[in-house]
Amino acid sequence: METISYTLPPEQDGATVRHILRAQLHFSSHGVSRLAHAPDGITVNGLHARTTQVLRTGDVLTVETGDHRPPRAVAVPGDWPLPVVWEDGHLLVVNKPAGMAVHASSFVPETPTVAGALAWQRGSDFIFHPVNRLDKGTTGLMAVAKNGYVHDLLRRQLHTPDFRREYRAVCLGCPVPPEGTVDAPIGRDEPSPVRRCIRPDGASARTAYRTLARADGMSLLAVVPETGRTHQIRLHMAHLGCPLAGDWLYGTEDPDLIPRPALHAFALALTHPVTGERLHLTAPLPPDMARLVPPPEDDHPMIF
Repeated sequence: METISYTLPPEQDGATVRHILRAQLHFSSHGVSRLAHAPDGITVNGLHARTTQVLRTGDVLTVETGDHRPPRAVAVPGDWPLPVVWEDGHLLVVNKPAGMAVHASSFVPETPTVAGALAWQRGSDFIFHPVNRLDKGTTGLMAVAKNGYVHDLLRRQLHTPDFRREYRAVCLGCPVPPEGTVDAPIGRDEPSPVRRCIRPDGASARTAYRTLARADGMSLLAVVPETGRTHQIRLHMAHLGCPLAGDWLYGTEDPDLIPRPALHAFALALTHPVTGERLHLTAPLPPDMARLVPPPEDDHPMIF
């Protein structure tokens, strides 16, 4: 079982365990309750402790960060390639290939999934906590927490400076102007259960973009979503008049060009929720997108 420890500094002498769990370690109220009911979920100096216990300078508070209940759905393991590009005891980052869903679907149960690939690699008792989700056709970097505590901390970071994502997109045509920000609210496109549309009463959505290269009537864009709406990048690029190559939903399906929407999660910058380390990760443009519009040699993330 994974644990984290916190040594009480002099300025916090007299604080209760509950206060430190909430104010310093950022456990939710529900998380504190789970710890309180778990055997040895909370210890002080190696001894079982209650949340009401008063701490003194130098006391070492140790808490379990593992999951105290089974997952809602157990992933079916599958021997599908899934590169892990960074990992420690608290989280990992994978480079998801195209055609791999995050979770299994009852509609297409044979589809490869990130959950199933990790269950195959790590064992069926690995509890899957995806942080940033990618569409089945989207490739690139995706963070996965190893327990509910770290998952909760990372989810709070989403769409803040502590957790930033940058994509590469191949679009049909070239946007005008070549660099800018799309600020267009997104809502459901009734009655479709899948499509979204630009609508005045939709949720606020902002996407920054910059043109990196052009070839054969297409453009390669660096794209940074400032919000996290469903299909945001795909819809905003179509709104500019430059839908993603291969986007069957908001553009034109063309399997001979590329059999998926040409979108890749290229860079990820996050603050490690336990160690405080700043991580900067990239995943190269996949071949099916690079052959459409080759990336420039000096392609560096905007978010780093």
